[in-house]
Amino acid sequence: MSDPIVVASAGGVAEIRFNRPERLNALDVELARAFEAAAARVTADPDVRVVVVSSAGRAFVAGGDLAHFHRAADKPAAAAELIDPIHAGLKALARSPQIVICSVKGAVAGAGMSLALGLDLAIAADDATFNLAYARVAASPDCGGSWALPRLVGYRRALEIALLSETIDAAEALRLGLVNRVVPRADLEAETAKLAARLAAGPAVAQGNIKSLMRLSLERDHAAQLDAEARAFGECAATADFTEAVDAFLGKRKPQFIGR
Repeated sequence: MSDPIVVASAGGVAEIRFNRPERLNALDVELARAFEAAAARVTADPDVRVVVVSSAGRAFVAGGDLAHFHRAADKPAAAAELIDPIHAGLKALARSPQIVICSVKGAVAGAGMSLALGLDLAIAADDATFNLAYARVAASPDCGGSWALPRLVGYRRALEIALLSETIDAAEALRLGLVNRVVPRADLEAETAKLAARLAAGPAVAQGNIKSLMRLSLERDHAAQLDAEARAFGECAATADFTEAVDAFLGKRKPQFIGR
């Protein structure tokens, strides 16, 4: 039996790959627990600057595995058993200064769409189709979908997307701002790797501070955000990468960052 999650690291980039292609990577308890463990592992690795969340097979994640609920006598307990570890993994990735790229293709539904919306950046194949889908099974969003969607498209559009559960193609997802870029299906892995490598070669402390500032900006008032920016800039100014960037700018050369 293959591992439900495959983790690999190289060159400052870690990949968390959903590996249940025969079920379109639908989330079951085993996969959820493996995702939590994988997130804990990569976020604890000081050599990892970028995390890619991807999938094996023709789909990204086709939602939760409803067979898990069909078998359960206590369905609320079954929901917690499935959701809690996934949420723990997502919290770890959100707290981490690492930049997390979601690389999606095929069906991106339910929890899969929530994952794609809530991670830091998203790159989609041109065959990707998005459907929040929860309302279709008489459920409400999990995996951060209700947090991310209104922040990306606004309250009214987010509510419509969630209530109607209509399928959104890759081009429309890009137009709405649900993903950062769309690439041909055959180029998805290469384009994701290129973006990850570019970020991994960047100034890690600055990138982590940018991520934190952006994520928390909608939860702070203007004065608090200004204070947070000042603290973050001070942290950046204390790094070797900042000194290198200033020297490189004045010397009219490309900076060579070391991630600290």
